[in-house]
Amino acid sequence: MASGRALRWAVRAPDVIFLLLWLDFIHCDSKVIYGALHKNVTLRASSSQTLQEIIWKKGKDKAVEWEEQYNVTAFPPFVDRVHLNTGSGDLTIYNLAFEDEGDYQIESPSVKNSSKFILRVVEPLPEPELYCESTEGNISVRCLILAASLRHIDLIQYSWNCPPTVSCQAGLGPSEMYITKESDFSQDVQCIISNPLFKSSASASLSSCAPTDNTRHRYMLVAVLPAVIVALVLLKWFLARRSG
Repeated sequence: MASGRALRWAVRAPDVIFLLLWLDFIHCDSKVIYGALHKNVTLRASSSQTLQEIIWKKGKDKAVEWEEQYNVTAFPPFVDRVHLNTGSGDLTIYNLAFEDEGDYQIESPSVKNSSKFILRVVEPLPEPELYCESTEGNISVRCLILAASLRHIDLIQYSWNCPPTVSCQAGLGPSEMYITKESDFSQDVQCIISNPLFKSSASASLSSCAPTDNTRHRYMLVAVLPAVIVALVLLKWFLARRSG
């Protein structure tokens, strides 16, 4: 009985693999479009033929519909927020909201290969915050985004600008930079964050991260003081023994 079930699974396995590959092909066939929050975006139909009928869908729901003898009809939540170019089939969405994200597709008898899009709405990036700490003369700088409500963290990329006199090495992640003590601490380093539409940056002065001269002198004093105390104790013991 078990062998029979195994045989049936073996027969069905190619069909399952084909289905997964087909679904993956559909997803890969969609073009990702990025639109800025509260701005406009245009989904282009790429049709060179005369259109007589157009339906744009978001997922399974109609967004816009048009026939040659009728006016353009927009459906919620796109009422008064879209423009359909009936000549090209291009759809423009105004005042983008995060709720507009999703899969879009044009359906028309004149369009042989339906244009499919994945719309992602992104927002401007805040200025990052730089934090640094010094360990044994070396400095680690972290570039942090403090906006807790920021969406699409997965789209954010980090890059660093370091002067030629500063030795920068990759830290534990892209948001961290490690700077060796041989570097020129009078310079600044810059962290740049970006997504497909926006970019923001912040700089940090390495001199504010490195120990000051007074701090270094204090470290030297702390290191020398025990040796002085030991020397005084030995001298006192030697003099006491000599006088005795």
